[in-house]
Amino acid sequence: MADAPVVVLASASPRRRELLHQIGVPFRQDVVAIDESPRPGEAPRAHVLRLARAKAEAVVAAGRAGGLPVLGADTVVVIDGEILGKPSDADQARAMLRRLSGRAHEVLTAVAVSDGRRRAEAVSVSRVYFRDLTEAEITAYWATGEPADKAGAYAIQGRGAVFVRRLEGSHSGVVGLPLYETARLLEAFGIRVLGEELGAGR
Repeated sequence: MADAPVVVLASASPRRRELLHQIGVPFRQDVVAIDESPRPGEAPRAHVLRLARAKAEAVVAAGRAGGLPVLGADTVVVIDGEILGKPSDADQARAMLRRLSGRAHEVLTAVAVSDGRRRAEAVSVSRVYFRDLTEAEITAYWATGEPADKAGAYAIQGRGAVFVRRLEGSHSGVVGLPLYETARLLEAFGIRVLGEELGAGR
């Protein structure tokens, strides 16, 4: 029998699901749709924090948490101070990859945990260095289908890893859920990944 969930993951992302599985945290998923558009003049850090909070608190507000803390997360790719979202088509994906080619960019992932009475949150900031990309590589990468639903039009956990020359920060944060920060936030709610039974503090 599977372990009873100790947290609700407010995300449909298979990558975040895999990362929680990686550290052995039993969870269930529940997603409430929210508007993820950046606000005018909103800084990237403020944007990801607002969305991570909104995702977690939307599940709590909908009365679907069942007494469990809810974990929300959001990830953005930032270059020259501009947020690169998911590409709408092949032309936009190619333009994003050309812009990232041969340069460094930042990936910010915010994590928020809320139970309706209190909230804990953190932001992971990583710096990713791309090698120079050729037009043929960019076209071939788009043809794999991988960039279509990824912020910045690449996936470091997939074939896009071949573009990454160097990473400073959190690999799991770039994938979509920084595990160091996530474990610390869960600990604040009595959920320890190591050292105690999961959920012992509930």
